[in-house]
Amino acid sequence: MSTDIPHYMIVGGGITGLSAAFYLKKRLESEGRAFRLSVVEKGAAFGGKISTIERDGFVIEKGPDSFLARKRPIIDLAYDLGLEHELTGTNPAAKKTYIVRQGKLHRMPPGLVLGIPTQMTPFMKTGLISPVGKVRAAMDLMLPKREVTSDESLGHFLQRRLGKEVLERIVEPLLAGIYAGDTFKLSLKATFPQFRSMEQNHRSLILGMIASRKHVAEESAHLPSAVRNSVFVTFKKGLQTLVSGLVEALESIDLRSGVGVAKLKQRGQQTEVIFEDGHKELVDGVILTTPTYQAAPLLADLPAASELKKIDYISVANVIMAFDRKDIPFELDASGFLVPRSEGLTITACTLTSAKWLHTAPAGKVVLRCYIGRSGEQSWPSWSDEELVSKARHDLRELLGLTAEPIFTEVTRLLNSMPQYPVGHLEQVAQFREELAAFMPNVFITGAGFHGVGLPDCIRQGKEAAWQLADFTGNELKKAAVAR
Repeated sequence: MSTDIPHYMIVGGGITGLSAAFYLKKRLESEGRAFRLSVVEKGAAFGGKISTIERDGFVIEKGPDSFLARKRPIIDLAYDLGLEHELTGTNPAAKKTYIVRQGKLHRMPPGLVLGIPTQMTPFMKTGLISPVGKVRAAMDLMLPKREVTSDESLGHFLQRRLGKEVLERIVEPLLAGIYAGDTFKLSLKATFPQFRSMEQNHRSLILGMIASRKHVAEESAHLPSAVRNSVFVTFKKGLQTLVSGLVEALESIDLRSGVGVAKLKQRGQQTEVIFEDGHKELVDGVILTTPTYQAAPLLADLPAASELKKIDYISVANVIMAFDRKDIPFELDASGFLVPRSEGLTITACTLTSAKWLHTAPAGKVVLRCYIGRSGEQSWPSWSDEELVSKARHDLRELLGLTAEPIFTEVTRLLNSMPQYPVGHLEQVAQFREELAAFMPNVFITGAGFHGVGLPDCIRQGKEAAWQLADFTGNELKKAAVAR
């Protein structure tokens, strides 16, 4: 540790980095420790993929639009920031979700949780799955659990338990919105470890999911009453509310945007941060929250940094379109629909945004949001914005009969934004962290590329990294005091 006031730096000003800064500041202040804290962000603004814009009375999310209410870290952060009263849930009159099958929209049967049936009667009546496919899915109730404890792919697990039809026609389209990946390449342990626990504890995935549903009321007890019955939650003025709240809470520290870091080097007990403009700063601790493909060159002196380059990222886009309600030829009583790969369409899903979230459009107006891009469908980045809009409109015309000209469109390209966790990912991450701790003990790395891609997961990881840095530096200070 330096003899001056310790200086800590967080590299990356997305939701993970801002959360890490917030909780590190809170922890150090609660312990009465003197410190300097900097957050440096290469982009022009803080917040990462979160980007809310207001246009002519519309509230538009260019990045993520919501989060799972049952995941505590983001709700806890909202309370910590005094923003709990800004939370809002989905429209209770638009609970339906559809899945496309052979060019037609089929309602997703009630009782499906992440594509797993918890009510067998509605599942047996759905037109999404053939009679043979339904019998195969029901075999999950009788199949033995897997005794081998090693990791396996999410796709192999789900096909083993529920069959190919359920995987391809229901589960894969649902999960595309989370990872946009190939389920046969994604790690079960890293993506949905609860599925494996259900199999081990209940033998059956269906029985395990039914048992877990009994705890829904307990999981939602911590929520404000206004959103207690909503699966998904956001903020009344968009997710930018959370970013603005964090930036305001951090106004007393050193926040720098438009500042890129080129490399991190260990210098004795400190870390030298070398910036892209050539200047250097010595700091006593670093939390690195950039995507793994950006983190790898910053840690070039670390042999294990090459492992970070092996984590693939998928690019996705969304096309937002606004319409007059009178031009919409269908009922707005659903949150949207999902499109399986087998349908051969450009879009992977569509959210009826203004039906799902009542605060997002003025009276008499409608907002739709189409999603494009997933594993194996990565040619779209070469298309122009006009082509993206045209292809999305084509699919909406085919599926919904929507021919009207949009009032306006908004295209967002999220290049290399969806990290893919391969089989064995958690073991590889643990091995990387061991080497990092040995060579650069005061550098901590975290973010969506490691242990969860959702906003609550990123917030949790930011807080955990903040606690790790606080614990490490606190112990170093104690050692220095004893030595003196």
